[in-house]
Amino acid sequence: MWRKLVIIPALIMFFSAGFLSLEDSRLSAKDTGLVFISNEKSNDITVLNLKGEVLRSFPTCARPRGMHFSHDRMEFYVGCADDSTIAIYETATQKLVRRIRNVEEPETFDLHPDGIHLYVSNEEDAAASVIDVNTGKLVAEYDTGEEPEGVQFTEDGKLVFVASEAANLVHVIDTVKGEVIKDILVDTRPRRFALTPGDKELWVSAELAGIVNIIDVGTYKLIGDIAFLPTGMRKEEVTPVDLLITRDGSRAYVALGRANHVAVVDVKARKVIKYILVGKRSWGLALTQDESKLYVANGLSDDISIIDTASLKVDKSIPVGTVPYGILIDDH
Repeated sequence: MWRKLVIIPALIMFFSAGFLSLEDSRLSAKDTGLVFISNEKSNDITVLNLKGEVLRSFPTCARPRGMHFSHDRMEFYVGCADDSTIAIYETATQKLVRRIRNVEEPETFDLHPDGIHLYVSNEEDAAASVIDVNTGKLVAEYDTGEEPEGVQFTEDGKLVFVASEAANLVHVIDTVKGEVIKDILVDTRPRRFALTPGDKELWVSAELAGIVNIIDVGTYKLIGDIAFLPTGMRKEEVTPVDLLITRDGSRAYVALGRANHVAVVDVKARKVIKYILVGKRSWGLALTQDESKLYVANGLSDDISIIDTASLKVDKSIPVGTVPYGILIDDH
């Protein structure tokens, strides 16, 4: 059944803290070569350089999870799940710019191509909220299934997909009509998304099924799946979460959770070509701009693995905070 957009009459105001004089710092904000890691149990963010050296850590909020750059990459947003807040930091200096409060249990989010509207999964609210990042106002809300998590826009911003973990659904929201136009049943506990070039296929990690479902975006139908089982692992240990597809659409990377591996997938053939051993409970992923390095957040070993994508070997592991979750790389 389609759901209509719910417009919120009472707009949520944001609390502004620590506004900066940005004249100098904004000039150097792009291409800082900094890597940011959100650590959801130590409640801080670790900052690395591209050599994999830890530069600093700073306290942020209660249970930082998903992160996203602003449209111009001058700022980045941090979802503070236990504070029901989105904290906004200046990229170059990591100074707090402001907080958007009363965003119920934000977990992950994606920014509309207009650079203004942030679509947020509200885990405990069974909803996806829409926030104007310029004003901090809640402008709309969509009903979803229980425990929404992954959020993914198409390139043109006309569609946004939201995964509902508990309902085993992918919700398709038409942002022009302001409606949920389709609910797609997938395998158990869908978590994250990746789109192939041209937005032809939507790949969805199904954590408890141990597979990735593939959806045809034109028809909203399931057209395939990929199963994973690294050598020496039991099926129940394979719990895929984050996934990425390279810009040319040739290769996908899938973090396999408690199986402690990243799967490398030939996208066209839909076959695993290699499993790479990383830390414990591989979770979040991020690629450098040139796609030569893959960063992996290992939630139960409290470290980051950096994989060389040419050799498909781990270059190094770097201790960070407790239970690393999200990764942002500012190198373009």
